[in-house]
Amino acid sequence: MSDFGCRLTRVGVIMSPEPGNPDEVEGVLNPATGRGPDGTPYLLPRLVAAGNVSRVGLARLIIEDGVPVGVQREGVVLAPDRAWERGAGNAGTEDPRVTFVPALGVHVMTYVAYGPLGPRTALAVSDDLRQWRRLGPVLFGYDDELDTDLNLFHNKDCVFFPEPVTGPDGEPSLAVLHRPMWDLGAIKPGQGDRPPAGLADPRPGIWISFIPLRESDDDLQSLTYWRQHRVVALPEETFEELKIGAGPPPLRVPEGWLLIHHGVAGRLAPGVDQQPGVNYAAGAMILDADRPWLVRRRTTEPLLAAETEDEREGIVPNVVFPTAIEVIDGVHYVFYGMADSKIGVARLDGELLPPAG
Repeated sequence: MSDFGCRLTRVGVIMSPEPGNPDEVEGVLNPATGRGPDGTPYLLPRLVAAGNVSRVGLARLIIEDGVPVGVQREGVVLAPDRAWERGAGNAGTEDPRVTFVPALGVHVMTYVAYGPLGPRTALAVSDDLRQWRRLGPVLFGYDDELDTDLNLFHNKDCVFFPEPVTGPDGEPSLAVLHRPMWDLGAIKPGQGDRPPAGLADPRPGIWISFIPLRESDDDLQSLTYWRQHRVVALPEETFEELKIGAGPPPLRVPEGWLLIHHGVAGRLAPGVDQQPGVNYAAGAMILDADRPWLVRRRTTEPLLAAETEDEREGIVPNVVFPTAIEVIDGVHYVFYGMADSKIGVARLDGELLPPAG
């Protein structure tokens, strides 16, 4: 047990590319999870075809003796078939994160639309995990105190909280974590990093934004308009010296919100999408229950780092990238990308966790 109060224990590889499947020739990775209307647990993996073209698939989890051991593929549920999900030489619907929000009665998916100007956050909603209705790209409300326009920047690692929280303005709100990236060079060469003037550390970190619950109750389209932006956490430890980003949907625990996150260390190569010289590891933090933009505790060492062959060797080596969490027979399981090539699963346990029914 780490001094943080929880641990991740590897269970194994749960999904590998299917031989002969053109949708998966460059890997399966970074999945979401969810439960169908009958309670069946599913994986929603990112499937990567030739040319780094990604789609979101659906696969039923195979459970043996209460442990997820494999998947039964059930097709593709989201593909880059909108113009804003395709560029001149790129396309993709990437890295889905799915949160079931009981207050709305729907699954909310954030995903990365790899379009004409590069990666952009987008949303879709579903009642059953099979049929997804796009709500479109996310827009960030302007905040004069922040002195920047978040719409200018690429943004990834976005995930919704499962329950409403109280926003900074005191209004019941839905909250979403995200990770702005301040380098404008990919869009306008030579611009370099342009972080907000008041941000002391320009390294990419975890932010939070809000949507008033009354608006989303009236119209789900309001989920795409994020406001009241706050910094949650920036890199601190050695294993996250380059950047950090949110992982699975935050889990309500007695101390607040448990957030599994990833940290990145190593060396970044300029202008490269799939970085060969970095290491991705999983950490965790506790966010305040009432003010989730405040961090109460965080790990000083990784809960899980790239150590096995499947985690160290692949499309991008040395990657542990947690993106989903599911309770199966009373046990919490975290699903993660392995070297951008396969999907692994690890058991999450410890005194931080509430009893899981």
